[in-house]
Amino acid sequence: MNVSGERTFAAPRGMVWRVMNDPEAMAKTMPGVQSFDVHDDRHWTANVKIPLGLGGLKMTVDMEKVEEREPEFAKMAIKGNGVGAIMNMETSFTLSEAGEGGTAMAWSAEVKILGPVGSMGQRVLQPIVNQQVQHVLTALDGQVQEAMGQPG
Repeated sequence: MNVSGERTFAAPRGMVWRVMNDPEAMAKTMPGVQSFDVHDDRHWTANVKIPLGLGGLKMTVDMEKVEEREPEFAKMAIKGNGVGAIMNMETSFTLSEAGEGGTAMAWSAEVKILGPVGSMGQRVLQPIVNQQVQHVLTALDGQVQEAMGQPG
């Protein structure tokens, strides 16, 4: 399942880059995070409870930054394991200057979900994935705006 889109932030590109590469800030954007561990600047692990209709799916998610070109491009490999599901995701984003000191982000993700949850099919999972992506992007915008208000 492939998802992609664009988002504009009312913040300079360097600020958006800094927030997106701050594991603690990113942990605050992920839905259902119960714990978040930073191993080094390229490896993180989160324990999450992903809302899936009735109840939720508990998953341990390992994230690895596999490529980056500051301040414009990064790619991550994400592997999640939970009861009833294994998730593999590769996601990337490209940041570019937008008018009036803003930043445009083009993002894409390829998501593979295996196991009983994956058998629900793309028709069922696609809206859930899209909803989670929108949640993350809205929370990311909040983190960027919060960072803008802090002396730095």
